[in-house]
Formats: sequence, C-alpha cells, structure tokens
Amino acid sequence: MKKGPKPKKKTKSGLVPSSPKVVPAQADFDAVLELIDAARTKAVATVNTTLIELYWSIGEFIQGKIADDGWGKGTVETLAEHIRRKQPNVRGYSASNLWRMMQFFETYQDQPKLAPLVRELPWTHNLLIMSRCKRDDEREFYLRLATREKWGKRELQRQLSGALFERVALSPPKLAPAVREIHPEAASIFKDSYLVEFLDLPSAHSEADLEHALVEKLKQFLIELGRDFCFIGSQYTVQVGGRDFAIDLLFFNRALNCLVAFELKIEEFQPEHLGKLEFYLEALDRDVKKPHERPSIGVLLCATKDHEVVEYALSRAASPALVSEYQTCLPDKKLLQAKLHEFYELAQEQAAPSATPSKGRKK
Repeated sequence: MKKGPKPKKKTKSGLVPSSPKVVPAQADFDAVLELIDAARTKAVATVNTTLIELYWSIGEFIQGKIADDGWGKGTVETLAEHIRRKQPNVRGYSASNLWRMMQFFETYQDQPKLAPLVRELPWTHNLLIMSRCKRDDEREFYLRLATREKWGKRELQRQLSGALFERVALSPPKLAPAVREIHPEAASIFKDSYLVEFLDLPSAHSEADLEHALVEKLKQFLIELGRDFCFIGSQYTVQVGGRDFAIDLLFFNRALNCLVAFELKIEEFQPEHLGKLEFYLEALDRDVKKPHERPSIGVLLCATKDHEVVEYALSRAASPALVSEYQTCLPDKKLLQAKLHEFYELAQEQAAPSATPSKGRKK
C-alpha cells in the first residue's frame, strides 16, 4: 500500500503555512497593462465608428428631407432647437453641425472607396479634410495617410497647410533603381521633400546646426518621417580599415525592416555626395545589419536639388539611395495648387483621344 503525502504541520495558530511566495516578473504585470490598453483603444475606435455612422445617417436623413419635403435652413434650425430642448445634455447637434453632417454624406455617398475610410477617423479630422480638400483623390490621400500615420488634429492641420498632397503629386521621391528593386514599397514611405519648419533654423546655418536641431526636435522629425521610423543615433560610428567614420543620423524602419542612414547637406545636391553615402551603406550592411534585416537605405537630405542632375546621378547608382530636400518654411500652397492644376490639365490633354477624324475607305 502506497503512502500518501505527509500532511503539513500546523502552526500554533492552527493554520497551514502557505507555499513560499513567488515574485512575479515585471513583464507579467506589463502584459496585463497591454491587455487593458488594447481594450481601451478598441473601445474608443468602436465609439468613434458608431458616432461617424450616426452623423452619416443624420446627414442622409436631412438630405432626403430637403429633396423630398422641401426642408430648408429654418427647418434645420428648428430641428437643432428641438434636439437641444429634448436632450439638453447632448452636444454637437447645432444647426451648423447638422448642415455639416449633410455635406459629409453628400461628399462621400458616391465614393465607395472613401466611405469606409471616414469611419476610421474622428469627426474633427473628417471636417478638416472635407473643408480643405477640393478633389476626391486629395481627400483619399489625406484619409489614408492620417489613418496609417495616426495623426492627431494638429499634425493633420500642419500637413494640410504644408501642401503635402501637392508636393507628393508634383514631385514623387527620387529613388535609385536598387531601391525600387530591393524595397518596392519604399516609394510610399519616403518623400521628395521634408518639411522641417518646426526647427526654427536661421537662413544661414551649418550642417551641425541642422543635425543638432533635428535631434533636439526628434519627436516632430519622426512624425514628419513617418510612424515606422525609429531613431538609433546621431554621428553613428562605423569602423573601416582602422578608421572611424560618422553617419549623421541613423534610423530603422519597421515596415521596410532595414537601417536608414541620413546624410545632411546644407547646399545643393552634387553627384559626388552619393559616393560617400554608398560607402556608409556598404559598411552598415557588412558590419551592423543583422542577418534577418534587409539591405540598408541611404537618404541624402539637401537644401536644394536639380531634378535632372538627381535623375542622372541615381540612374547608375548601385546602392539603394535617394535624394530629398528639407524645407525650413511652409511652401506657397496657392502656387503649388496652381502648378498641380496645370499638371492635371496637361495630363487630360495627353489622355484625350486625337480629334483628327479617321479617313473612310474609298468606294
């Protein structure tokens, strides 16, 4: 007959002593916090989606009443007063906001691609995009980017004021063939010009001033670069042949899974700048890059550049590199809009079929 486990001895108080205390790991506590944060984020997103769908339904209802029953401004004002009287604690249903709900529905009702996107952004974001964008492709651009980058209201306002859509449409990023081959998705991640007006740099500044200001305002610069960029260091040292070389700024991009080296130039782009950058990329790939990471990308961030010179220089570049500008003040949005209008008109003319009638066969 097998003997069972010996019973634990009781203490003087008659209680059985507990097992030795196990100290939980900090990671266990953090895991619970992550669950709480994820639930909160999901709850906020659900509430926002429900609210946007409500505004959409109200806008659709008012638009139908205007079309079928002849509702006008006075009726909508009466509706707003009725809501205020019946639901005194509910805000956001003024006459002007009810009109915006109708405009919101009218703007997107025939846009099946855009209608799902508006439900992912807060009402204030939708109002900004709806009021400041004139074209469907411009609205789609900001809806997708604001969702992907998770911009706050202030950053969305900044990008709208900085004419990001016009800049991207008129000047797509200049990429070396190696970038397109190794990182096909890079064209949607990098920009032809980066707006750094938040640095408050004087017109005459050095490369050291530029680098110091970017590191000092790193949070704003990371937002300008994009959500997937992570900062590694400034003046990052690589050793080659017993000598030390310093990369101005080194980042890692999670979407591309690669290191991104920035070389700063306060002058106009020169073709010889690429040689130094390619040297840095080779050093990073040989000595710094981890086995699971993809080849590094280099960005020459210059004060100005000639697009034709850049195209010639990059056409034979063996390394994945690109050339971008930095702008220390907001661009002239009206001028960019005029250029974009000309661009669209030219594109339409080129796409239009020839007006010359075809010759019929002789009888």
